[in-house]
Amino acid sequence: MAQLKAFSSYSCSSLSSLGHRTDHILLPQTWRGKSSSSRELRPSTSIGTTKLPVVKAALRNETENEVSHAKGSGLRGKLNKVVLAYSGGLDTSVIVPWLRENYGCDVVCFTADVGQGLKELEGLEEKAKASGASQLVVKDLKEEFVRDYIYPCLRAGAIYERKYLLGTSMARPVIAKAMVDVAKEVGADAVSHGCTGKGNDQVRFELTFFALNPKLNVVAPWREWDITGREDAIEYAKKHNVPVPVTKKSIYSRDRNLWHLSHEGDILEDPANEPKKDMYMMSVDPEDAPNQAEYVEIGIESGLPVAVNGKRLSPASLLSELNEIGGRHGIGRIDMVENRLVGMKSRGVYETPGGTILFTAAQELESLTLDRETIQFKDTVAIKYAELVYAGRWFDPLRESMDAFMEKITATTTGSVTLKLYKGSVTVTGRKSPYSLYRQDISSFESGEIYDQADAAGFIRLYGLPMRVRAMLDQGI
Repeated sequence: MAQLKAFSSYSCSSLSSLGHRTDHILLPQTWRGKSSSSRELRPSTSIGTTKLPVVKAALRNETENEVSHAKGSGLRGKLNKVVLAYSGGLDTSVIVPWLRENYGCDVVCFTADVGQGLKELEGLEEKAKASGASQLVVKDLKEEFVRDYIYPCLRAGAIYERKYLLGTSMARPVIAKAMVDVAKEVGADAVSHGCTGKGNDQVRFELTFFALNPKLNVVAPWREWDITGREDAIEYAKKHNVPVPVTKKSIYSRDRNLWHLSHEGDILEDPANEPKKDMYMMSVDPEDAPNQAEYVEIGIESGLPVAVNGKRLSPASLLSELNEIGGRHGIGRIDMVENRLVGMKSRGVYETPGGTILFTAAQELESLTLDRETIQFKDTVAIKYAELVYAGRWFDPLRESMDAFMEKITATTTGSVTLKLYKGSVTVTGRKSPYSLYRQDISSFESGEIYDQADAAGFIRLYGLPMRVRAMLDQGI
């Protein structure tokens, strides 16, 4: 019988989470696994300004000594203990015995909650034990994910290739960081993930491992084993007496977290195909959205959201509420063809209802608080910022330095923005800030003391001097 050992609570800043996708990667929620339920795993205490408890448990397999544990080297080498990013799906269930067989190691499974939903976290202890893992560690990282990863990207205005709001890209470093922390806690000498060798996620995980603990060994089974697909994985599972998950395999590869839900695969692999209506899960079809518009006010302090309709909320709670509001109005659907880090193009469809609302509000408030040169430079830097996050370089000194710039430049981006949500559209209807650079007495068409319209004549002559000189040269004047 398994023994569930509770550990002490951690603050959310020390947590990391898991996600997954439903294709052959199966890292909980943010990785590749099935789509999750819309229900949230709620922490045991209310969310506020105080530190949050972490859901953290270790499942000890009392039968582990009965399982062949290969005390010597495995087929591919010898490791002592490996922390595996675990979702409980077919792939990660198979990876557990594969690691034991090929590296003669103890396997500690790690699952992180980044808002993928309660359904994805159900029954993981039993699944991990049945697969041969000695422990299962679970951490609630929702607040840390939003506060320390999503909000900095939002403040920076980071959007990859004009559309992608970086939902998967931001989740990987918080998960990988947690894996490094767990590896230290349990004395592991290696970490492992279920990312394929054709995607971006392998890079994102491993760059974080390198940055935080370069001594850790990294095992990526999909780059090593002979398993080529679902049927091979099922056969391997049967051979090693690993219960095969009976859940129905989705035709799409999905990644869900508190920020977004992505869809890839099946008919989406042809960019000419329109997504099916029943594919979407976070948002209603704009055609079916309410015929009555809804207004929402977003309160922002120093570039970061703090309130919805006057109610102050923690980062994760605020985003959850906006996901619900935006989802019922069909907000935040994006269909794009993007350039993967590994060189190929891929087509993905993203649902980011709350994130779309927040990006619109933050950018609109900046129109009041930032001057022209600052906005233009910030937008230029934001492109590079997004590229670094997409490429998995979250802990790169360049991104950290750019983030310091973003924090400084948005220090006065405080105020509120009112938005109108209607059938898939987000329209700004009002904005205000105590640090607004907009002056009605200057901008008004009526005469004012600060701006004398007669001054414009001299300005235009000087501003246009280069053009006049060139024209004089061309015309021989």
